[in-house]
Amino acid sequence: MKAIIIDDESYARKLLMNLLKEYCPEVEILGDSEDLPNGVKQIRKLKPDIVFIDIEMPGHSGLELLDFFNEEEVDFNIVFTTAYNKYAIQAFKLSAVEYLLKPLESEDVMAAVQKCIKSNQNKFPQYQVLKNNLKGDQNLKIAVPVGNGFKVIDLNSIVYLKADNTYTEMHFQDKKTLIISRTLKNFEDTIVEGSPLIRTHKSYIVNKNFITDVIKSDGGYLLLNETIEIPITLEKSKEIINEFLMIKRG
Repeated sequence: MKAIIIDDESYARKLLMNLLKEYCPEVEILGDSEDLPNGVKQIRKLKPDIVFIDIEMPGHSGLELLDFFNEEEVDFNIVFTTAYNKYAIQAFKLSAVEYLLKPLESEDVMAAVQKCIKSNQNKFPQYQVLKNNLKGDQNLKIAVPVGNGFKVIDLNSIVYLKADNTYTEMHFQDKKTLIISRTLKNFEDTIVEGSPLIRTHKSYIVNKNFITDVIKSDGGYLLLNETIEIPITLEKSKEIINEFLMIKRG
């Protein structure tokens, strides 16, 4: 695997180089750059398999890398390096792209390289999703694996998710369904925080915007769009009720 490093901090470039040389002997470093324009020139000339790029750089953000290439030209993996906080990291998870959180750790670098080695897919759509999610777009999107690629889904279109062994059923507002080869726990770890989705049961995640009733009888359940019954634990029912403004008794 041939790699290029783009980062405005010389110390950060040297640190990543040393980590790759010591822990990832399968990676050959072709070059490095302190800014995006020169980094783009190196990519076009050297044709790397992996581009490690910092997001926060003076002049150009690392996210602008995509602006220099057409979709069909992005035949390399991009690993973003960033010091963003945990809320921005959610955008990376939603978008299903590789990232390294500064300060860099050898284990994380090795894991990112291995994922790049196993991946031969054009991830251009996911990078576009990341740009939107990092902008704080209220219409958060998620990239989910389907066949030989990824499908980009607006979180607000999901009514609920249902566990099916190692798969997850996605049910949408337009009545369509989609089966994804990921567990419900994968979705919970990735999308619940900061999104309209909340886990209500070991087998269900629901979109709070579609809850119309919270029923306490018969073990407790929710009604989504007044018709779809979803089981809920007592603890979760209290949590959900607290999400809404309540009319107090006089």
